[in-house]
Amino acid sequence: MSEEKDCGGGDALSNGIKKHRTSLPSPMFSRNDFSIWSILRKCIGMELSKITMPVIFNEPLSFLQRLTEYMEHTYLIHKASSLSDPVERMQCVAAFAVSAVASQWERTGKPFNPLLGETYELVRDDLGFRLISEQVSHHPPISAFHAEGLNNDFIFHGSIYPKLKFWGKSVEAEPKGTITLELLEHNEAYTWTNPTCCVHNIIVGKLWIEQYGNVEIINHKTGDKCVLNFKPCGLFGKELHKVEGYIQDKSKKKLCALYGKWTECLYSVDPATFDAYKKNDKKNTEEKKNSKQMSTSEESDEMPMPDSESVFIIPGSVLLWRIAPRPPNSAQMYNFTSFAMVLNEVDKDMESVIPKTDCRLRPDIRAMENGEIDQASEEKKRLEEKQRAARKNRSKSEEDWKTRWFHQGPNPYNGAQDWIYSGSYWDRNYFNLPDIY
Repeated sequence: MSEEKDCGGGDALSNGIKKHRTSLPSPMFSRNDFSIWSILRKCIGMELSKITMPVIFNEPLSFLQRLTEYMEHTYLIHKASSLSDPVERMQCVAAFAVSAVASQWERTGKPFNPLLGETYELVRDDLGFRLISEQVSHHPPISAFHAEGLNNDFIFHGSIYPKLKFWGKSVEAEPKGTITLELLEHNEAYTWTNPTCCVHNIIVGKLWIEQYGNVEIINHKTGDKCVLNFKPCGLFGKELHKVEGYIQDKSKKKLCALYGKWTECLYSVDPATFDAYKKNDKKNTEEKKNSKQMSTSEESDEMPMPDSESVFIIPGSVLLWRIAPRPPNSAQMYNFTSFAMVLNEVDKDMESVIPKTDCRLRPDIRAMENGEIDQASEEKKRLEEKQRAARKNRSKSEEDWKTRWFHQGPNPYNGAQDWIYSGSYWDRNYFNLPDIY
């Protein structure tokens, strides 16, 4: 369902590209000749947002575009809207929350840090949504986004501060910030935060990614809660990519169990059936352990080989979501999905309506996408210096930076600090925009 299809009409004002591209203009460069260690050994335990990385380790997207990939499986939101049972709606919302991080799999290139005031919009008539995002803070780096269903069935919004830490062999990204989904027809709001993402083997060996931590999705109207555990891979990789958890009502009664892999699929099943399966599985694992003397060396950072069978389907399970296959040229194109492939495309009609702060117009990303790596590197340096100079000038004149499309405020449902959409972006009235490129 998330496959690209022609999105019919769409006038210039809605920036609706009719036929989406299926490839980037140029394949990626080999990173094999570059040592990331020479840069990172100075930063063990430090926060990485302050380190300037060579452009070769990037992918040709801004973090604002990367965030937009949450929307790839929007059909799950539309489906949730159409359901009358709140537990079934929560199942779809949970599947959407898992699907939203699925594009991270094998995406080891770093997105470009957005410049302060940078924006990104995406209109997808075929998927039924439009989205606007803005880089609202530089230190700390905070990206705010607001998406709405074209049929006024949902609003999806949040602000993300990706806290990056370097641990010697791996880089960990903790995406701080609340994500909110409002299903307008049901007058319901759900909030959650994303799991932690970790890129392993950044010094030597094959880079690989895992996501771990608990994700708690709360339905603020019914008090139902879905607690999902993204499992760390564990010894021998048995748990690699696994996600499991329960939907429970406000008195903590289990209503349904969910399980799968964030790289592949999510199923729901009766909780008693799930618990019985888990118990049995644990028993089998214990027996295997006892029959084989385990030789445990120190914890390895090597990519574990996941079990050959992928997700064992417990009898009586219902499929909630399955990932769309990556395009055949994905490996040469930064492991992009079909959805990611179109995020930076631009045509003349679109260029005439988007604001000059849109990251499609950012010269370093455009150069990298076109395979001009030296030019990308020079442009990235120039833009970072320009941003620093602008900040200096503001502090001299004691002028505060004013965000354009979002304002700071408490999240209306859980009270956490958030950035709220101020409205009027789609009026297409772009005056006094900062000159950031």
